[in-house]
Amino acid sequence: MIDIDRARQIVDAAERIVVLTGAGISTDSGIPDFRGPNGVWTRNPAAEKAATLSHYLDDPRVRILAWRNRIDHRMWSADPNQGHAAVTELRRQGRLVAVITQNVDGLHQAAGLDDIDVIEVHGTSRFTICWQCHDRRPMDEILERVRLGEQDPPCERCGGILKSDTISFGQSLVPEVIDRAFEVAGRCDTLIAVGSTLQVYPVAGVVPHAANHGAKIVIVNAEPTGMDDLADVIVRGSIGELLPDLVRRRRAGGPN
Repeated sequence: MIDIDRARQIVDAAERIVVLTGAGISTDSGIPDFRGPNGVWTRNPAAEKAATLSHYLDDPRVRILAWRNRIDHRMWSADPNQGHAAVTELRRQGRLVAVITQNVDGLHQAAGLDDIDVIEVHGTSRFTICWQCHDRRPMDEILERVRLGEQDPPCERCGGILKSDTISFGQSLVPEVIDRAFEVAGRCDTLIAVGSTLQVYPVAGVVPHAANHGAKIVIVNAEPTGMDDLADVIVRGSIGELLPDLVRRRRAGGPN
């Protein structure tokens, strides 16, 4: 059912909200998605190869290209948009249980959420990790080394291979992280899925998990998703325009 008024009613009545976000919430910040018409992998298939763990670890040329692409990525100059601000508003209202995000851009935190509020199921691009000794450093530190001439900077502690602290193709999710995503989904009364195709598992599984535990499902996305049949209501259109309207409290006595 596509009905903006019904979506407003559901969100307004909710008290324990989990928000699941995908790439679509960040496109208004200038960060392209991956597989859309202007997506990163659509325009540059070699970038998808760099996102495959075996290629990245085995081929220095892939790593060199990956570091070069990271230097120029729009993520570093991107600011949170009205969609991110709307999610933060839910926390201000005291209704946000957690954000489960498929994104690695850190824009939810930049919009005012604490790390504890955000479950980053695919990791974060804001840090690097050494594949050998697991030393973790801010990405800015390593990018500065690349700017100074290191094409494939090694770990300063052990000399191992550095990669962004994101989940690559062929890399396992962190069990504790995905377990927490399912835990919060199981105790919300409303799950709002925003800007995701809901086709990437296991994270997409939090939607039926929430529904099976009695939660209302609201989907906000420009295109059809893999979970539309489970939604109580679907809203199509601009996330930056729609989401702030959905989270605004309307009931008498609710937060202003």
